[in-house]
Amino acid sequence: MFRHQYCSKGIRGVFMEHKIYAIVGPHAAGKRLLIKKLEDFGIHYIPSYTTREPIAGKHDQHFFIKVPKDDFFKLNLIEKVTYRGEYFGLKKDDIVQSRQQYPISMVLVETNGLKQLQRLLPRQLESIYIMVDYISLIERMLKMNESNDEIKHNLEYAQNNNEFESWKISTYVVKNVHDSETALNQILALMGLMERKPLYAKQT
Repeated sequence: MFRHQYCSKGIRGVFMEHKIYAIVGPHAAGKRLLIKKLEDFGIHYIPSYTTREPIAGKHDQHFFIKVPKDDFFKLNLIEKVTYRGEYFGLKKDDIVQSRQQYPISMVLVETNGLKQLQRLLPRQLESIYIMVDYISLIERMLKMNESNDEIKHNLEYAQNNNEFESWKISTYVVKNVHDSETALNQILALMGLMERKPLYAKQT
């Protein structure tokens, strides 16, 4: 049984050692921006491996590690999904190493990836669904200069893969509509970081 806890109702997170948080939500929900802000507080991000070429202007190299398709299938993956004919997955060794070295880590996954991780890491994983209303998603995609066809595809993909419904299987729900700082503070609270102080100094 998963706990659907809304930050807006004042639910406070409890810090737990070696916890992995899966950040989930539809395209344009603001997941990457929030992850980068969380990294500024020293929270470790575990990148996914992919066969997809980096997309210009989306800083893919930060979130994904590009590998040839033949090499991808040689990786010891803990979860794997496909999107537009390309593969994405998390390495088991990266998960194990992160749990040994960091008190808190994050991963960026979609609904199918979340379900796989929930089966494999039932005690170590918690998930945070980033909720945004339909109109705001479209407005953000327009600001990202996405074409009508791209917007249509992204919305259909989210609908067909239950991206709008995965809050039901997530541990927590955070609304990210008007102010990303509010969402950031709520996520930090859920992670047990009530004071806006880094876990440790970032290396320069």
